[in-house]
Amino acid sequence: MTTITVSGFPGSGTTTVAKLLEKKTGLTHVYSGDTFRKMAKKYGMSLEEFGRYCENHKEVDEELDRYQLKILQKGNVILEGRIPGWIAYRNNIASLKVVLEADLETRVGRIIKREGGDFKKRKLEIVNRERSEAIRYKKFYDIDVCDTSIYDLVVDSSDKTPEEIVEIILKEFKE
Repeated sequence: MTTITVSGFPGSGTTTVAKLLEKKTGLTHVYSGDTFRKMAKKYGMSLEEFGRYCENHKEVDEELDRYQLKILQKGNVILEGRIPGWIAYRNNIASLKVVLEADLETRVGRIIKREGGDFKKRKLEIVNRERSEAIRYKKFYDIDVCDTSIYDLVVDSSDKTPEEIVEIILKEFKE
């Protein structure tokens, strides 16, 4: 197995961990969120607006999913995003499927540290974004984004450094 998927809610540490994994493994890191952000910009919308738009426009998610599936089928990659683990699982693609978890307060704090902003406002943005994504994934794919049963590894990142998380993942990856 030479593919790793890294999933988790905003602020759980997926990008930091995926970048560190890239350095340690030599695998290419692909962040599907970049594609979603580019699409939002193309449509002239904020992430929150675009997320709501996507709730009624399945074709946007389908385009992103086709892109992720192609990447997973090629292999030798670290694919980071909200549902690449599910895409790998449903398409029987051999991969180490990792999900990072952290409580909401921790995640909000991390996002503020990274991007700035007011705690209450950031928390509301995150909650709205997660609600929108949960609606879309359930409606279009019958995926419960809170269901971690398909993952090979579930790591609570709240009290661990990115380096500790990477070591946990690498140990599992090598087995």
